[in-house]
Amino acid sequence: MVGRPLAGNRNDCKAWEESGAKTAVGKTLTIADGGYPGTGLVIPHRRERGQAGLPDWKEEHNKSHKKVRARVEHVSRLVVGCAADPGEGAGPEPCNSPAATR
Repeated sequence: MVGRPLAGNRNDCKAWEESGAKTAVGKTLTIADGGYPGTGLVIPHRRERGQAGLPDWKEEHNKSHKKVRARVEHVSRLVVGCAADPGEGAGPEPCNSPAATR
């Protein structure tokens, strides 16, 4: 986590800037979910209005993007959860349990 927490409900794009995350990341290539259009972050491809589907290369890119994001979010959940409560972790398993290290 590179930005400071913000209170309340915010649009992802606004939170990206207001939290300081955009400044902290700088020009580092950063992937995100589809909630960050127009930010310069790498987001999944979307169909244009009226378009039947995406070209194969965009579908493949989206699959790769999804796998990377899933792995990063899994690790992030473990790290943040363990840092918040080293004895209990982010879920029902303790941080040092085999389930937490999968």
